[in-house]
Amino acid sequence: MTTESLLWLLPLPPLVSFFVIVLLTNRNKALSHAIAVGAAALSWLLGMVVFVRALQTGMEHLGEEPFRSAVAWLPTGNTAFEIGVSLDPLGTVALFFVAWTVLMIFIYSTGYHNYGQPEGDHDLKGLPPHGATLTDESGHKHTVPSVEPNYSRFFAFISLFAFGMYLLVVSDNLLTLFVGWEIMGLCSYLLIGFWFAKPSARAAAVKAFMTTRIGDVFMLLGLVYLYSLAGSLSYEVIFSPETLEMLADTAAVGGFLGLTAAGLIGILLLVGTVGKSAQFPLHVWLPDAMEGPTPVSAMIHAATMVSAGVYMVIRIFPILSAGGGHGELTPPMMTMAFIGAFTALFAATIAVAQNDIKRVLAYSTISQLGFMIAALGIGAYVAAAFHLMTHAFFKALLFLGSGSVIHGMEHGVLHTGNHDVDPQDMMNMGGLSKKMPITFWTFTIGGMALAGFPFVTAGFWSKDEIFAEAWSVFANEGNPWGLFVLVMLGLAALLTAFYTMRQIMLTFAGEPRTKEAEHAHETPWTMTLPLVVLSFFAVTAGWIGIPNDFLGLNLGKINKFHGVVETLLPSEIEIPALEFSFVPLVVSLVVALGGLLIGWLLYKDFKAGQTDPMKRLLGGFFPVLQNKYYVDELYQATFVRFSEWVSETVAFRWLDRAIIDGFLHTVARVAYNLGSVFRDRFELPVIHNAGDLAGESVKKFGFNFRVLQTGRVQQYMLLVLVNVIAFGALFYYLLEIAGK
Repeated sequence: MTTESLLWLLPLPPLVSFFVIVLLTNRNKALSHAIAVGAAALSWLLGMVVFVRALQTGMEHLGEEPFRSAVAWLPTGNTAFEIGVSLDPLGTVALFFVAWTVLMIFIYSTGYHNYGQPEGDHDLKGLPPHGATLTDESGHKHTVPSVEPNYSRFFAFISLFAFGMYLLVVSDNLLTLFVGWEIMGLCSYLLIGFWFAKPSARAAAVKAFMTTRIGDVFMLLGLVYLYSLAGSLSYEVIFSPETLEMLADTAAVGGFLGLTAAGLIGILLLVGTVGKSAQFPLHVWLPDAMEGPTPVSAMIHAATMVSAGVYMVIRIFPILSAGGGHGELTPPMMTMAFIGAFTALFAATIAVAQNDIKRVLAYSTISQLGFMIAALGIGAYVAAAFHLMTHAFFKALLFLGSGSVIHGMEHGVLHTGNHDVDPQDMMNMGGLSKKMPITFWTFTIGGMALAGFPFVTAGFWSKDEIFAEAWSVFANEGNPWGLFVLVMLGLAALLTAFYTMRQIMLTFAGEPRTKEAEHAHETPWTMTLPLVVLSFFAVTAGWIGIPNDFLGLNLGKINKFHGVVETLLPSEIEIPALEFSFVPLVVSLVVALGGLLIGWLLYKDFKAGQTDPMKRLLGGFFPVLQNKYYVDELYQATFVRFSEWVSETVAFRWLDRAIIDGFLHTVARVAYNLGSVFRDRFELPVIHNAGDLAGESVKKFGFNFRVLQTGRVQQYMLLVLVNVIAFGALFYYLLEIAGK
């Protein structure tokens, strides 16, 4: 089968899984998850076949001649809008990390929703079976929750989620990319609010949906404007040198802010990414997305949703950079540089004061996405794509690891019967390295990758390349934006290493700080196996990005990544090779090791009942960070309250009641009055009276002639005889007249 045919088939298994589960197997939980995992495995297999064929073809050749297949879809007059599939170097890299992370998350989900063993089986490593009754230390009995009641629905929705991301990756145009984009928006709403009985989950789902819709509206406007100018949304057309030159030379509609068409389109599409990838100021939905199941968090933060936002910006980078000369940043790029750098530092400062294990990772994701957006802002295309890939692996690992920790703590809660203890609060943990060794080691590997532990982890090499690009922009091209990005991201990386070590120490180090932590257990193999696989990639995925001349070792044979992604760019856009410099390397080493060391020193002796060292250090500023700079409260007091006032006062009372209802009531009254006039002047005197006259005439005729109906046969025979004589006489008379 051709590679193009495989690309058409690749997204379909999860889509088929969604429909089969919803329509046929939703009552059979085991069959539903088997279908979902099987579909994910099939897409993974197709993805790996395509990935190997891409490598065999050669990335440089693939960049010039991607695998592509298109069909006519929507008639547009004399032509038709074409949609299709395409695989170039960037798509190859994205397909690789999406396929692996999605499969691992699906496998993990079966264990996450089936923690323990079915009732009647033996316990696994001391874990109680589902449906079992436990007696706590106070003598009270508790029943272990049964399998998730909405189990099949979960696997149906997560399958559709995977389909949306696969569709986005293999699309050869921005329209079907947008379709996959919106499918993921819908699935995020459904899965964040999966436990919709909880008010907080319902609110989080609505918040995510509405916030991302803001960005999507601007993105759609950008797509419409781009199509109106280029006449196509196909990558082959819009990234051609002729189209890019036209967009760069055309003034934006209405001369908006003095931008070119490329600049305005780039900013509109960028707003879509700001919403989808949770960048400031549309970042507020992502931390609340933790209300969904942990596999959903991993899907959103690593395999789909927020990764899709950055992927789209990387994909349209030729448009964002159109019109920029050597060392010159276009308006969309400067916007990205500022938003990304600010968001990276802003979110990192919040993460240092969070105690919820998943919320720390949520702000970490916002921060790391800021790294990628800032890198694109200074033209570090390769570094941004590289960090997108490495981040997907170690962030999926961390989220799944946090879910394993939470499950272990929940079993401790069942043993003690103290349901007031929050199993997600790191202050209630401690000492879990001995209770959950596999989770501990894999989580630590993911944490070190996030912190950028030098020379070993994937996160170090991808972050180091961003630092190197930023330093090059400043030192070699004299652009101050490079220094701004380097300083902001350096501070963010320092805080990242710190809060990562803080998280590891609070969760796993020392002695258990609660009885619930003492009774925590390691999770089943269906949850730990994906952690082991992802930890492998959290280390090795970065090795392909080792600079060619790193420390003069001539490691070019290892570094294949540059050839993988930079071939996407049109020939007019050149990314010069980076020369090795000790400045970004020193920055990487100092911020990573320094942050880890500070975190270890502050929390190495932390015990139950002690005040958080960060609270002592920051004093009155700690609550500000803990409450996320009160941005949510600010939005609630301004935008949300204003929107509610508009909907209740302007829309409901004025627009709905006064204008719409008033107009409809007026129309109703006019129609009623016209009906009354028609009834009194025409219907009653004309129609009714004419009908009554006909009826009365028939009635009178029948009344007058009813005397003939006596029922006497003799009378009827007499009348017949009279009629015969009368008609005979008449007939004779007529014959006489005719004879004369």
